[in-house]
Amino acid sequence: MKVKVFIVDDHAVVRSGLRAVLDAQSNITVIGEAADSASCIKQALELKPDIVLMDLSFPNGRDGLYTTRELLQSLPEIKVIVLTMHDDEQYLFRALKAGASGYILKSSPMTELVQAIEQVYQGLVYLHPSATKKVIQGYLQGQTKETKDVFESLTEREKEILSLVAKGYTNKEVAELLLISVKTVENHKANIMEKLQLDNRRDLMKLAYRRGLLDFD
Repeated sequence: MKVKVFIVDDHAVVRSGLRAVLDAQSNITVIGEAADSASCIKQALELKPDIVLMDLSFPNGRDGLYTTRELLQSLPEIKVIVLTMHDDEQYLFRALKAGASGYILKSSPMTELVQAIEQVYQGLVYLHPSATKKVIQGYLQGQTKETKDVFESLTEREKEILSLVAKGYTNKEVAELLLISVKTVENHKANIMEKLQLDNRRDLMKLAYRRGLLDFD
């Protein structure tokens, strides 16, 4: 099954170039295109694409961020990839807040755009490299004092176990490394999750990364 893509850009030359490249892919087909917000929403409701490639700047005042929000309210199953010239932190975070699943620059090679489409279609998020760096920096800088204080409430043994678990060690492996029982490891993990108000291993890994506990040396 081919990924159904819809292109939104106010420049006809850009739309034409994108369509030519994407239609040449064996697993992608362009099912429509639009030059403005109103046309995008109207056609998307009819065509129901899998992915919308969304420019940010339109001439009529309703930009790509507005269109993304409106589109996802009506068709939440659609994925939006912002395709823009703006390598700017402000636009990046606004796009993600609007619900975009991808952010890629128009200056990127077409191979990267194809990769982004494939990745987002699979349910993942795709950000071009400099955008990824901005997100990580923003995430680290957004760490609150409350989170820091809660982390400091962990015992040294709990921090040690947190680090090992985040690195992928099993309960049994942690127990063997620390010369304690598996049951003790499980109890420590439960205490860690409760203290830090974490719901799953992914959240635990994020916190371990922020706290510098993922040094594999």
